[in-house]
Amino acid sequence: MELIGSSYKGDTKNGRMEGVGEYTFPTDTKYVGETKDGMFHGKGVLHFPNGSKYEAEWENGIAKQGSFTFADGLQYQEKDWDYCDGYNRRFYSERCNGLRPAGESQVSDIHPPRVIPDGCYDCGDGFYDPNTRVVTSYAGRFLRNADDCEHEWIVRTCLKAWDESVGVDPEKSVVTRSEEGSITK
Repeated sequence: MELIGSSYKGDTKNGRMEGVGEYTFPTDTKYVGETKDGMFHGKGVLHFPNGSKYEAEWENGIAKQGSFTFADGLQYQEKDWDYCDGYNRRFYSERCNGLRPAGESQVSDIHPPRVIPDGCYDCGDGFYDPNTRVVTSYAGRFLRNADDCEHEWIVRTCLKAWDESVGVDPEKSVVTRSEEGSITK
């Protein structure tokens, strides 16, 4: 069964999802679980393309109780959330595995970080090109067009590809000896 870029594999009744199955959205997000009368109903898990998941108890298509787990294994807590607050900005992998040595600091939760295309940003579920305002998956598949609010957030907060050369300038770092024998830089 395929509708509007979505697909469903599983049990059906009267042409509708009924029983256990897997529903895939056009964005590659997948629901795996119980269905009833064409809706998510019972135990089911939404698996997102970035590796995160939302496990819930569903009732007539509405999640009644659930838990969200990020791709790195961090489980979201609604109360007493101390991760990534104003005082602790470490990545979850740094909390689990410790900080990297000086000079090898992490700039994302993945080490080494993904290679971001020139002029683009890594917005968590793919790359964002601010010129076209398009978010594509890490595999290059179209995900969405960013509205003004999302554009502003990505440009303000997300990791960007280098748009200038960085590193050592050979002309400024070469140590030479002048004719008098003194060292100059």
